[in-house]
Amino acid sequence: MAKDASFDVVSEVDMQEVDNALNQAVKEITTRFDFRGSKVVMERKDEVIHLEAEDDMKLRNIIDVLQAKMVKRGISVKSLKLGKVESSLGGRVKQDLNLQVGLDREQAKKITTAIKDSKLKVQASVQGDSVRITGKKRDDLQEAIAALKGQDFDFAVQFTNYR
Repeated sequence: MAKDASFDVVSEVDMQEVDNALNQAVKEITTRFDFRGSKVVMERKDEVIHLEAEDDMKLRNIIDVLQAKMVKRGISVKSLKLGKVESSLGGRVKQDLNLQVGLDREQAKKITTAIKDSKLKVQASVQGDSVRITGKKRDDLQEAIAALKGQDFDFAVQFTNYR
């Protein structure tokens, strides 16, 4: 009897690439004319990127630069969850960006629903912070991947452990 083929749907971020994107963004901002003489903070601690700038406009510019660098390094901007902008001392503003690692229950539910709605001959099961898709034929799995790529989820998904 042939073993069923499977793959996992995950939401992961390569932290080394995030660090590289962050370093490139810092480098660009330090050379930009509109940031000359202003104090900007950009640092990552685990899954949180902390940003601090002198005003809202500079903060938005920092986020734009960071997102552009992340896209160039193959990181989906859907992996970033923007926290709320807070005022800090001296009129400065700060914001935390959370990097999504793993799928939460609601996101896993959206994926399994999308698979069921696709009417493909595959099964979806939640496995912790990922969703395993199994099927008899590899072609069915290819179709499932294509169907999921066609969905516009509000979070980033990747496909791993294809066997």
